[in-house]
Amino acid sequence: MSAPDDAGVQVTTHTGEQGLGVVRARIEIAAPAEVVFRTLLDCARANRIMPGVRRCRVVSADPGGEIREHVVKWSFFLPALHSTSRVSLEPDRLIRFTCIGGDIRACEGSWRLTSLDGGRRTQVDYDMWATAPFGLPAGLIGGMMRRDAPIALEALRRECERP
Repeated sequence: MSAPDDAGVQVTTHTGEQGLGVVRARIEIAAPAEVVFRTLLDCARANRIMPGVRRCRVVSADPGGEIREHVVKWSFFLPALHSTSRVSLEPDRLIRFTCIGGDIRACEGSWRLTSLDGGRRTQVDYDMWATAPFGLPAGLIGGMMRRDAPIALEALRRECERP
């Protein structure tokens, strides 16, 4: 991990050939893991947490997870992207997602929650890799990930720490 920025967010990104981007990020939040877990899964708050999210909806759910659809608009110059993901859940500990359809050809990632200070705080580790849609250059994808990951984690912290 890189050194934390002024808001305490650690972010590393890496890009590979053929538009593959990888991001790893970490933040500590002054809220219990169950609050963070519920906030991450709340479609009504998705656009306040994740940059560019225009729509989030749960298509189906079962005890092991959900199928979710998102519409994301990352840039004025790019069209809105549709993504369908399979989400597996370990309550208050882990959210894993895998792209199964839409404009993003392949992606996989997780939100790992670790309780701190007797459960009063939570360390959030976010890991994701994705391939670029439409043949976008890897450098552009890496730049968007580096820009968006700290914004999302800081917004998640604000949502979770609200009284």
